[in-house]
Amino acid sequence: MRYPQGGGLTAERRVFREDIRMQAAELFALGHDNAAVARQLRVSVRSVQRWHQAWEHGGTSALESKGPASRPKLSETLFAVLEQEPAKGPVAHGRPDQTWTLARIRTLIGRRFHKSMTLSAIAQMLHRHGFSHQVPARRATERDEEAVTGWVKETWPQVETPWRRSGPGSASKTKPASR
Repeated sequence: MRYPQGGGLTAERRVFREDIRMQAAELFALGHDNAAVARQLRVSVRSVQRWHQAWEHGGTSALESKGPASRPKLSETLFAVLEQEPAKGPVAHGRPDQTWTLARIRTLIGRRFHKSMTLSAIAQMLHRHGFSHQVPARRATERDEEAVTGWVKETWPQVETPWRRSGPGSASKTKPASR
């Protein structure tokens, strides 16, 4: 199961589990014991024991969902600001070339928002917002399709190394000459 915000449950799954806890609260109110509630709802007895204890101390409201386990590092408004920065280009941010890497985005987030994120968290955040790696936003206007096709057909086969050696080989994993 893939989780949003890098951990926890999806919103639908949280609602599903909260519904089960609310059904358990109704059964507690009717006087059912923990084992019967666990059997009926097809959950573990230990979970029902925790729910029952919370229900006794705080009522039905104690069984309500508390929301996602973790909050995203960048709010939607901060991400909207971050989204505008790469459009300016890496050169505008002091980089010598026109490529964005996760490390450069991490540096940008640190400088702009004073937040620290891991590279994997940045990759997950970008993926959640529809960004993908190695996909240019547009093709170069100078691109010559005929020249590219000609290069692939004529030059590339000469550059590509053959799969087999020209001389005799050996089935041994060690080099015969090294003995």
